[in-house]
Amino acid sequence: MSVRRIALAALAVLVVVVLVLVTKPGVSRVGLPLTDAHVIREQAAAKHLDPALIAGVIYAESKFDPRPSPAGAEGLMQIEPSTAYYLAGLSGGVRFSASDLATPSVNVAYGSYYLRYLLDHYAGDLMLALAAYNAGLTNVDAWVARARANGESLSEEAIPFPETREYVRRVLRAQRDYRATYASALGIE
Repeated sequence: MSVRRIALAALAVLVVVVLVLVTKPGVSRVGLPLTDAHVIREQAAAKHLDPALIAGVIYAESKFDPRPSPAGAEGLMQIEPSTAYYLAGLSGGVRFSASDLATPSVNVAYGSYYLRYLLDHYAGDLMLALAAYNAGLTNVDAWVARARANGESLSEEAIPFPETREYVRRVLRAQRDYRATYASALGIE
């Protein structure tokens, strides 16, 4: 067998291995990780959210790496302990501890609760809810009030923080990608 044929055979084997890995459930698709899909499905159902949205937020926040951020946010959905304590009070969580944010099921439950809370606060406006998840409710409320005072609504392009504008775009892109790539793993029909 010639060196060229051996190289082609090795390349063919490599292609088959890659194809098997990217189509196997629970295995990270090229650049698009997914862990704790069962937790995402459960919280999406409980909070009436799109599971691909939750996965998109997790991707934008942590890329499924739950290490604490330099700003102190923790877990898959990168929730700040002060926000988690606020959410615990809203949701009736009486036994919450900041260390609980390291547990994926708790973190995703709180992050999903916060997403639902923000969507309700902004009458279902996903762009505003995502902006608030990133920049904070107070900032987004002020931006919306300023836009309304000018007789406008806040558009994505008018978000004053470039980081927040890009965050909204990143989550929406990731939501589309998770919906297309992991529909069965996320329980999307």
